[in-house]
Amino acid sequence: MQTVTLHIEGMTCGGCVKSVTRVLTEQAGVQKAEVSLENKQAVITFDESAVSVSQLKEVIEDAGYDVVDQ
Repeated sequence: MQTVTLHIEGMTCGGCVKSVTRVLTEQAGVQKAEVSLENKQAVITFDESAVSVSQLKEVIEDAGYDVVDQ
């Protein structure tokens, strides 16, 4: 298992957090996704043999949010 922290722009409410959490946890290989509105980030634990960081970024962006490199 690998853990990555992605910084996300565009989340404004608890509904946004739920949306991002849902799209992440629906991905094969994602064990846990902790999304924080306050910190504007998602801490994701996943199986790197099942899903890549770029795929995780893509599903967040497809949901309407921006993943920002820090």
